[in-house]
Amino acid sequence: RRSRGASSLSCVSAVRGVRVVPRARVAPISRRPGFVVNAMGPEMKGAIDKLLSSNKVVVFMKGNKDAPKCGFSNTVVQVFKSMDVPFETVDILADDGLRAGMKVYSDWPTFPQVYIDGEFFGGCDIVVDTYKDGTLKETVDVAMLA
Repeated sequence: RRSRGASSLSCVSAVRGVRVVPRARVAPISRRPGFVVNAMGPEMKGAIDKLLSSNKVVVFMKGNKDAPKCGFSNTVVQVFKSMDVPFETVDILADDGLRAGMKVYSDWPTFPQVYIDGEFFGGCDIVVDTYKDGTLKETVDVAMLA
């Protein structure tokens, strides 16, 4: 259970009941003690690069925009739908290799992962915070013009 005012939990941590440390204090996943980085294959990296260069907004998430399988993923989908932004989704649950690979690719341990104009933007908390303060709209507007 989350207490009122607590920082948002990642989908994985919420399900597993793992103690969550605020993101500012968490080392990137590739630098955590005991974490072994498996090199992402060139085929997967190339496919991800192509997907990101072909779409202005991409969300790697649990489920897809029509059927999110996680509350955090659903939140991100609802934000982009409310902004009437065209975006693509990739279901990371459909491929364990992709799921692990995206953690290495972005150096971000949780999902959803949002990419805007080919660059990693952040997860659910960042999307919500920037939506509220207006910077998400600015970022998306600039990306759509590029």
